[in-house]
Amino acid sequence: MFIKPRYESTELQLLRYLSKRMNLTDKEKQYYVNLKKGYEGELSFDMLLENLSDEWLILSDLLLEVNNTMFQIDSLLVSRHSIFLFEVKNYEGDYYIDADKWYSVASGNEIKDPLLQLKRSEFLLRRLLQDLNFNFSIEAYLIFISPKFTLYQAPRNLPIIFPTQLHYFMKNLNKKSSKLNEKHSGFAELLVNKHLNDSSFTQVPNYDYEQLRKGVICKCCYSFLISREENKLVCAKCLCKEDIESAILRNVEQLTLLFPDKKVTTNLVHEWCEAIVSKKRVWRILTKNFRKVGQGKFSYYVHLPKS
Repeated sequence: MFIKPRYESTELQLLRYLSKRMNLTDKEKQYYVNLKKGYEGELSFDMLLENLSDEWLILSDLLLEVNNTMFQIDSLLVSRHSIFLFEVKNYEGDYYIDADKWYSVASGNEIKDPLLQLKRSEFLLRRLLQDLNFNFSIEAYLIFISPKFTLYQAPRNLPIIFPTQLHYFMKNLNKKSSKLNEKHSGFAELLVNKHLNDSSFTQVPNYDYEQLRKGVICKCCYSFLISREENKLVCAKCLCKEDIESAILRNVEQLTLLFPDKKVTTNLVHEWCEAIVSKKRVWRILTKNFRKVGQGKFSYYVHLPKS
């Protein structure tokens, strides 16, 4: 049972939009690709966890802090006596270990040992459990999710689960499941409450409104929509169609995510969407879906209160 599902991070969303609206450096592009790839791998692992019985409590993407030190957990499973900690990697290609160091076969370069992050998270989680007076044992594993990954010369005693082992690993996990009680659900809820929404380690490049490309971005392929067919916007690249209102609202969400301090006005949205529809059409959409604040040229729109 998923107690805390996984959501796409604000950092990843920002980088996706910025990658389409400005020129990223090669380093920024590679960071975005790695972040996107990592998220896709975590989603793939979540799909495997969905096959577990409801006797497991599953928490995804936790950002926690202990002794003024933040640490991130990809996936956490709570069972009757143990906690299973997973670090998920979506590596592709051939790698090898030599004298406890990791290398890429393709480049020959040394890479950061992914076990170090797992060990760090396990250590800090154990400290957190001590502070919270819980005595669960911890089993920590490094998960390689991609079938395109190969690791040579790996010692057999490493806490690594390879792609070919995942099916049997999950099957054995289900055999270990047992009835949980209020102690376990209370612990899971406590971790959810301790989850930090914002990380100080984001790497979003500096940007401003003037430098970003304006226009409506396709919901399917993230290219720019350039044509209209009656009440639809049509992507010239993938032919994806979307209602005008839906497309405008989606791009308003992008605008407010990129510029949370800007007031949403008819003129701003009209300009942001590169005049794909008239100002009157934008005004109607905003009036229908947002709450208007003020009057005349100083008016702006805010989200309606949640019911």
